[in-house]
Amino acid sequence: MTYKVLLPQPIMKEGRDYLLSKGYEIVDGRGMSEQDIINDIHDCDAIIVRTPKITEKIIDAAPKLKIIARHGAGYDGVDLESARKHNVLVVYAPGANSVSVAELVIFYMLYCSRNFKMVQKTYIDDYFYAKLKTKKNELYGKTLGLIGIGNIGSLVAEKASLGLGMNVIAFDPFAKRDNLPDYIKLLDDRDKIFTDSDYLSLHVPATKDTINSVSTREFELMKDTSFLINTARGTIVDEDALYKALINKQIAGAALDVMKEEPVNKDNPLLALDNVLTAPHIGAATEEASSRSSLFCAMGIDDYLNGRVPKYIVPEMREMLINI
Repeated sequence: MTYKVLLPQPIMKEGRDYLLSKGYEIVDGRGMSEQDIINDIHDCDAIIVRTPKITEKIIDAAPKLKIIARHGAGYDGVDLESARKHNVLVVYAPGANSVSVAELVIFYMLYCSRNFKMVQKTYIDDYFYAKLKTKKNELYGKTLGLIGIGNIGSLVAEKASLGLGMNVIAFDPFAKRDNLPDYIKLLDDRDKIFTDSDYLSLHVPATKDTINSVSTREFELMKDTSFLINTARGTIVDEDALYKALINKQIAGAALDVMKEEPVNKDNPLLALDNVLTAPHIGAATEEASSRSSLFCAMGIDDYLNGRVPKYIVPEMREMLINI
């Protein structure tokens, strides 16, 4: 029996070659829209998902679908309830993008510390203003606060502490002190992350408990010299509250790799601010991370369709292990 794997978007060669070497038929989709996927998925046994959301309508239209492989560490774009209802397993690729995202957090902190957006904006017309009068700081000795200390947060902590000489504090109700290196100070009080951090970096998934969890109250706790870094999910931050905090100078600035609406709404007022850096969710968009994600997805599909337990099943779906 030949299984069909739908690719609404291209994946890297490593994942594609792996599937072909195992005898799978690859269906290159016609597009990323919900209707495009519905039109393509009817006879497919598996799908590898990058950008598109996998909705109940899509799953309803896929009677042969057995497994969804999410090309990355986040899976909030997959309707897990519908997947359970149809007995469709969901796997993902945690860790595949950790290095890439962690490096990007360091980049964003450096960018913010040197006020680089303002420097770029002004130095052609007023060289000496950009050079001498835009505020710039070192990262050395500053405090980095991490909300979430999983794969990515831990790597950020390592690079910031050992590489840049920053002090690292973290809040994560699921972390255990004994499992953390000495350079990470784990806090029990979530508020102290906001009050004590010079740079605050978010590393939690989008859940009912974390959506809009950084809002007016949290910004009021932060220093007026501090920066928010978000490479996790845009929905974690209340963007209206962030905008007000920025224009009222409650915080110094923000770097947002992710936003609530993606692709970004060009009318979003955050885009017009000189102390906000935005990007189109590029944390995992390196060749290396994409190659690892593609391969992890292909391996997860092959394991499941051949009766083996995939390595990376999303936590909410692990009860389906009893069926393997």
